[in-house]
Amino acid sequence: MKEVAATAGVSVGTVSNVLNAPEKVAPATVERVHTAIEQLGFVRNDAARQLRAGRSRCVGLVVLDIGNPFFSDIARAAEQRAADNNLVVLLGSTDDDHERERLYLETFDEQRVFGLLISPSGDDLDRLRALHSRGVPVVLVDRDGHGTPFSSVAVDDKAGGRLAVEHLCGTGRRRIAFVGGPLSLHQVADRLTGARAAVQDCPGATLAVIDTAAPTVLAGRKAGEQIAAPGDRPEAIFCANDLLAIGVLQALTMHGVRVPEDIALIGYDDIDFAESTIVPLSSIRQPSALIGSSAIDLLTAAAEGAPTEHISFQPTLVPRASTDSA
Repeated sequence: MKEVAATAGVSVGTVSNVLNAPEKVAPATVERVHTAIEQLGFVRNDAARQLRAGRSRCVGLVVLDIGNPFFSDIARAAEQRAADNNLVVLLGSTDDDHERERLYLETFDEQRVFGLLISPSGDDLDRLRALHSRGVPVVLVDRDGHGTPFSSVAVDDKAGGRLAVEHLCGTGRRRIAFVGGPLSLHQVADRLTGARAAVQDCPGATLAVIDTAAPTVLAGRKAGEQIAAPGDRPEAIFCANDLLAIGVLQALTMHGVRVPEDIALIGYDDIDFAESTIVPLSSIRQPSALIGSSAIDLLTAAAEGAPTEHISFQPTLVPRASTDSA
């Protein structure tokens, strides 16, 4: 910084202001300092700055599965809103692995991140509480934070599960299967709870549960092969997410089971691929972009000492060809 200051003919303090608070410096001086920075190839030592400030400009974002477009959309929106606040997002994906989650939390703690956004892989939040006690703002993403010291942004998955099954019942289907798992995931369990509530309110309806090892296309294909086997097939299937539904659709199609004529099918998340499958997939839409941007807003508010806040969005039904009326 001293070399930059000498080259630009300004003080070290002015160089610091240009880097951290350029609005305090005359535009001509800002331009002169940036010219010197470019000439010298200067890159500031952010680690040293973090030691002085006690916090970096980086936000840690930990999601369950970045391969799921729902979480990719959340990450993209979070990055955009973070940039508006002069922050950058560092992303980690746990694949619902507690050990990987622990490693990410330790790494982000060591990096003194500005704050942490996380979709926890389980119910043990002790490490998050430890971060919070050291002054690191934490926001739960896609998980309700009531009863915790953390702000949260999520979707009412019980309402979403109910909405999906009510739609299937409304098309005349009564024998319904729920495909999703592992059921230890809060999101999956809540969607199943909502589905069961809708079945209770639908005369003659039944709900069979097919637990999957993971909420992936391959797991959905395996479940679809099980459903397509000769026997008493369901009239409709509600999948806990669109990736599962796409896998189920692939298996049913390969075994000659027609969607929606033989079996209606609905997913959850309304990812971009849902509309472009061989049979356009009905889905329950979550506002993924709003979840990502709201998470950053909650985090910056928490960093400024704002009280804990919980945001819960309502899901919406997006009907397509896969659930046309029987």
